[in-house]
Amino acid sequence: MMHSVERRDIVLVVDDSPETLSLLTDALEAAGATVLVATEGANALALVERITPDVILMDAVMPGMDGFETCRQLKRNKSVAHVPVIFMTGLSETEQIVKGLEAGGVDYVTKPISPDELIARIRVHLANARQTHSARAALDAAGRYLLSATREGRVLWSTPQATALLTSITASPPGDSLTLPEPVRRWLEGRKGEAAAQPDAIELAVDSSARRLRLSYVGQIGPEELLLRIVEDDHLPPEQVLKVKLNLTVREAEVLMWLARGKANRDIGEILGLSPRTVNKHLEQIYAKIGVENRAAATALAVTALTSR
Repeated sequence: MMHSVERRDIVLVVDDSPETLSLLTDALEAAGATVLVATEGANALALVERITPDVILMDAVMPGMDGFETCRQLKRNKSVAHVPVIFMTGLSETEQIVKGLEAGGVDYVTKPISPDELIARIRVHLANARQTHSARAALDAAGRYLLSATREGRVLWSTPQATALLTSITASPPGDSLTLPEPVRRWLEGRKGEAAAQPDAIELAVDSSARRLRLSYVGQIGPEELLLRIVEDDHLPPEQVLKVKLNLTVREAEVLMWLARGKANRDIGEILGLSPRTVNKHLEQIYAKIGVENRAAATALAVTALTSR
């Protein structure tokens, strides 16, 4: 289940049975996961305010708030809405299974639980959730600066942030629809077909100033509609962007940049000429400064900082 020595998957088990908790804790820890335990729904809801698990195993029937209601409440919390919930139930009746799925669960296992089967299912749901969440995070970061246009350069729609940047490079009269400048239209025309001859992005100067905008091709969303992204290109290297945006030292920014590129502590140390202990110290400082608890959250924040410039 573990992806690397540095990153342990966090599994939250919500169950009021000591026997089940003991069985699952042993099996999951042996598989390389970090296990958090909540013996009732209210505890689970309080726990996820502090730590975001990667997957939740939920007992369907518990005293007080049952698993179905706990799941519904978890799904209303934006920070954990994407986390897969697998129901555990001793009831094999179809309506209980349906109830769990309707509450927001992605899967179910019946008791007595086979740890091997459960761990196999967890692996599948973790992979699916990561893929979906990565795509959503990327869109959230880029989504503020999106526009769609025809290949001839007529802007069909754009977000307010994209519109503000577009007005500095288009010469359309007020009230008229925006039209992208000639170099962009040539670039879009050259992106026809499977083997597009043009690069994925084009840079544009703003008037005679030093400002530059970068238009990137995201994809085709209709027969005559292309999705584009526009950002101001400040030409700062990524570690400088992280230093300024997240108020880090130069060294901390370098460590975070390599972390965001998926490097393990050992690799970061080799790249920057630091001991693993020094890398750990820098990471502790970075987490404290940017207000996160783990590598995954720090990476997500760094990626957002770098993609929203």
